[in-house]
Order: sequence, then C-alpha cells, then structure tokens
Amino acid sequence: MKQSEIKELSVEELKEKLTEFTKQHEDLKMAHAVTPLENPMQIRSARRTVARLATELTKREVQ
Repeated sequence: MKQSEIKELSVEELKEKLTEFTKQHEDLKMAHAVTPLENPMQIRSARRTVARLATELTKREVQ
C-alpha cells in the first residue's frame, strides 16, 4: 500500500489492515523458512507496509 492510500483510511480500517498485513508478513516468513519463496522481496514489502500502517495509526492517536 502506498502512503497516500493509507492516509485515506479511517482508524478502524487502519487497525484491520494492520492485523491483515501483520499476519501476511508472518506467513511469508514461515513459508520462506520452510522452502525459499520465489520472490523474497514480498517479505520486505509486507514489513514496510506494516510499518507504514503502524506509524499512521500512532500519528493519529497522538493528535
């Protein structure tokens, strides 16, 4: 997800997406540990999306 897409989401949607992408990241890591993924860059993109979502959520909670 791009930052512009994340900014348009509501707080509830941010929390849902955060849990969704966190689970996806964990699943990718486990799958890669068992057998190498065809595209290991998916792990990096999932991790960065989780970070973007968490940052936006924290930013909104502070305001």
